Amino acid sequence: MDKKYWVPAIERADNILTIIANHPNEYRLIDLSKKLGINKSSLYSMLNTLESLGWIQKERDDTYSLGMRMGILSALYFGRFDLIGTFSIEADSAVKRLNETLQLSLLDGTDILYLAKKDSTSPVRLATDPGMKLPAHATAMGKVHLSQYSFEQLQELYLGKKLEPKTPYTVKTLRELWEQITSLNDSGFIKEYQEAVEGFICLAAPIRNHENDIIAAVSVTMLSNNFEKKQEQAEREIVDLARRISLKAGFVSPA
Repeated sequence: MDKKYWVPAIERADNILTIIANHPNEYRLIDLSKKLGINKSSLYSMLNTLESLGWIQKERDDTYSLGMRMGILSALYFGRFDLIGTFSIEADSAVKRLNETLQLSLLDGTDILYLAKKDSTSPVRLATDPGMKLPAHATAMGKVHLSQYSFEQLQELYLGKKLEPKTPYTVKTLRELWEQITSLNDSGFIKEYQEAVEGFICLAAPIRNHENDIIAAVSVTMLSNNFEKKQEQAEREIVDLARRISLKAGFVSPA
């Protein structure tokens, strides 16, 4: 964004709200002043204004939490949030930069349901389309969805079910699957090497809401020889795409 039209006071207010949202009932005036590097006099005026407008509320111990107005506006926004439409808009630029196919999915039991797809200009087309399902354990997006479960919950989810092999590379055991999905915490994305379709590699990242819950996943899929050339760019693009959609879904990045 062009900083020529930037309003620093609004940026400071945004920083205040972000900290309070992530640390409700923790920060007092003096704490926020030290954290943000804003002198107490100026910060007092900003906090007083935000409190008067209902954006924040001051508790009895002089700490702050989000106010009623934030909840009202959030409810109005989430009532109209269009996940597929947002993906369509946000994925467009990423497809142009990568020239690889991007997809969006939800979790349906032990399967993923494809919701939307943005094709590249490549003559190679993926066989997956919106409305189709694939086993979650064999896909990068599925592994992202499953990462929200503990190992015990994963065992319960797959009780009496076998991990259907899609290719010779498909994960074979729940323990191996668990080891794969825990990698999400370290990298922000999950890789899948030819487990769903031979010759293709997929990267996926989670879309989170205002409660930090995974509500969807996005992925980029490419031929293995393309992956060797585009790996770092693909990793950056898919994490950034997931972040942009998450922000529009209400996710607040940790301060």
